[in-house]
Amino acid sequence: MTAAALIFSYVTLWLGGLVALTVYTEFRGRKFRPAVREDRIFRCTHCGLVYTDDPDVDRSRCSQCGKLNDAIKF
Repeated sequence: MTAAALIFSYVTLWLGGLVALTVYTEFRGRKFRPAVREDRIFRCTHCGLVYTDDPDVDRSRCSQCGKLNDAIKF
């Protein structure tokens, strides 16, 4: 083997190991992250409370003052 082939295989081996370690860490980390919730965010127009409710609810009642509010649109 030539010197260039040895250097190329050495660098390729190290980069492959780094990629494998990165993929392993990413998959392992996904188990511990919280799941993404699809709740809708509401802000009460009367008292200013910010709260969430289920994604299928268009209008939600404020738990603090009882006023019906529309979801916030970003």
